[in-house]
Amino acid sequence: MDSDLALVVGLVVAVFSVPAVISALSERRAPRVAAIVLIVGGGLVAWSVSQKPGGYTLGEIPDVIVRVVGRYVN
Repeated sequence: MDSDLALVVGLVVAVFSVPAVISALSERRAPRVAAIVLIVGGGLVAWSVSQKPGGYTLGEIPDVIVRVVGRYVN
């Protein structure tokens, strides 16, 4: 898995876990699974940033997402 794909997958996983965390907290439950998924997403993002020389800037992230989606949709 290259660093661009890991960044996109990590961001998607992390974003999808946020509603689950909020839902669990609003229902006064412990967000166990949502927290684990959030940690996995954060780990993927951290790994991808550490593998790319120079890391990523916030301005590069939309281009990386489009490039990865274009690579797998086409």
